[in-house]
Parts: sequence; C-alpha cells; structure tokens
Amino acid sequence: MASSIPTQDSSGVYLGGTASKVKICKTGLGLLMLTWSRPTVSDEQAFAAIKAAIDLVPEGEKLFLNSAELYGPHDHPTANLELVARFFDTYPECVEKVFLSVKGGLGANSIAVVDSSEQNLRRSVDAINQALGGKKRMDLFECARVDQKVPVEQAMRTLKTLIAEGKFDHIGVSEISAATLKRAASVAEIAAIEIEVSPWSYEDETKKVIATAADLNIPIIAYSPLGRGFLTGQVNNENLAQNDNRRRLARFTQEAMAHNQKIVDALATAAQNKGITTAQFSLAWVSNLGPHIVPIPGSSKVQHIQENFAACKIKLTEEEVNSIKDVVADIGVQGGRYFGQSQEVEHRWG
Repeated sequence: MASSIPTQDSSGVYLGGTASKVKICKTGLGLLMLTWSRPTVSDEQAFAAIKAAIDLVPEGEKLFLNSAELYGPHDHPTANLELVARFFDTYPECVEKVFLSVKGGLGANSIAVVDSSEQNLRRSVDAINQALGGKKRMDLFECARVDQKVPVEQAMRTLKTLIAEGKFDHIGVSEISAATLKRAASVAEIAAIEIEVSPWSYEDETKKVIATAADLNIPIIAYSPLGRGFLTGQVNNENLAQNDNRRRLARFTQEAMAHNQKIVDALATAAQNKGITTAQFSLAWVSNLGPHIVPIPGSSKVQHIQENFAACKIKLTEEEVNSIKDVVADIGVQGGRYFGQSQEVEHRWG
C-alpha cells in the first residue's frame, strides 16, 4: 500500500455490553471457508492463515475470530470448531490474543432449522464447547438466526442463564432487524451484532441496524464484506468451479454474475484511482461506513490476509463512499443474498 494513500484511525473497536472493556482489531477473520469449501483446506494452510491474522493485530487488541457450530460439511458439521481447537492446541500462546465468537441455535444437523428454545440453545452451546475441547473458551455465543417461534426476549434470558452457568461469557446477535435488536438489547447486554455488509449488500434494513447499533454502542461485525469473493474481481463464471457451493446462491448464477460484474468494474475503477486492489477498496468501503463497523473477511491465503488487514487503515472520502452507493443503486444487484427465497424462509432480518 503506497504511503500516499490517506489512512483512517484503525486503533481498534470496543465491543458492547458485558464485553465493553474488550478492544478488537478493526478487521476480524471469518472461518467459514476453511471447512466449507471443496477441496478442504489443510491444517497447515489454515493455521498459517489464522496465525498471520493474529500477528497483524496491534498490541492491546484482540482478533475477532468468527466460527459456528455448523460450519462443516453435512457429515461433519463441527469440523470448523475442531479446526479451531487444533489450532489453539498447536498455538496455546495465541489463546489470549483472540476473541472467539461462535454462532449456534440451529438444528443439531441442519442449518435450515432455527430453534431458540431453551433445550436447543443448551444443546447447541454444549456441542460447541465439546468440539472446542477446552482448548479455547467460547468468548461469545450468538443465535445464528432469529427464531420467529420464540420471543427474542426469551432467547436472551436463556443465554443469560447459560452465561451464569459458566458456559460462555458474552451474548451476540446475528441477521437481526433493528426493531428486534432493540427488544433484545432491552433484556440482555449485547456485545456484538453480526450482519452482512458489503457494496452489494447494503439494504435499507442494513442501514437501520448500523444506526441502531451506533445508538446502543455496539459494534457491527460485517460478514461477507467481499460478497463471498465476487467483489474482489477474481471470481467469474469461467473460473468458478461447477461444484463450488456458491453456485447454489442467487447472485452466482451465470446471468447474475454477468450483470453484477458491472458493480465489480466500478469498484475496480475506484480502486485503481486510489492505488489499491479491488478487494481492499471493498473492505475499506465497509470499514468507512462507521467507526463501529468491523469487516470479517475470510481467506486461507496469508497474502490475502495481509492485504485485507491493510485495508482497514485506508481512508475513503465521503464522495468515494457515496459514489459506490450511487453506482450500485443505478445498476441494481441481480439476485438475493442467499437462494432467492422469501425473507421468512431464509430467516433474514429476524
């Protein structure tokens, strides 16, 4: 990154609620693709990526590491957590340098089931702790989606009970609407809010949640800030493997990718004018939406980890941020964020 590129304050972000004394790096690390993709990533490569991210975190801050109970394949759903356990078994000196967030509260073996009953949340938390094997404490647990059958206030009270029992330390929420967030925060002290934020995932509800989070002094953990890789400019119909899981998503059909490439082209032009990569511009765009927003891109490559973490220091002007908002609004995004089904079926913005 050229020294002439303007930089922003990247001194870290304090978590909210009961974790308000914990300062995390302005960039975190999502772990999904280490165990979700095919072929699977070797421990050696995965460990190198995680260790590279930890080594880039400034003194006095922690790396926000994002995993989930079901980030593994159908026949091995806890594979991601077991990878995390093996990492900390190999690098025990890194335990205190990481803030581990884990999503759960889905079915025992199905991401299609959302169940925030006390029985299932207890099962989920216990399964996570069993998979971690005591190698790293679960700092934060969050329900991956909002269960429409269980009042969010009830789910929060259940999590508070599990904290009192010593099973984990802090509560997070994920894919939650602004209105439901306010209800959850009235019952429990929320440490972090995980939602999808990127140049092509900046919906009206995204804006509302970001604003509400700022009012509540809770950071936004921005997942898929690179649009599952598409906004890097390195993914297209020709080089995306036919068996890649992303081809199941509405934005990764051949027609959608051809249309959405116009957005990537605009990002690439803006990045070139800035003297940075397209991926860095996309991450900087997310980071510059607010001082409380923490992108958590994932990668298994050390070079990309280093590139991504450098992006949190890049300052964009208001004009640069708004120009991308205008371009995306003008072009329009083809395809929904997931499978093109209804908000209720996909459990978006619960």
